[in-house]
Amino acid sequence: MHRSEIRKLAGLVSRQGYALVPLKLYLKDGRMKLELGLCKGKQLHDKRDAAADRDAKRDIERAFSRRRDD
Repeated sequence: MHRSEIRKLAGLVSRQGYALVPLKLYLKDGRMKLELGLCKGKQLHDKRDAAADRDAKRDIERAFSRRRDD
């Protein structure tokens, strides 16, 4: 990467809620290459929704397993 690209990414990552995520890692012509993605983290309401969905699925699985055992 060029210095300006690194500075740009560093500035974006320093902002709250952003992260660099490695997407691909490979070798090419004796060099290791890494493809990066700039991602924004989940908001609080998104985390609550994900937790609620996870809990609901867990409850459904428990109900099915109890029904199977009877």
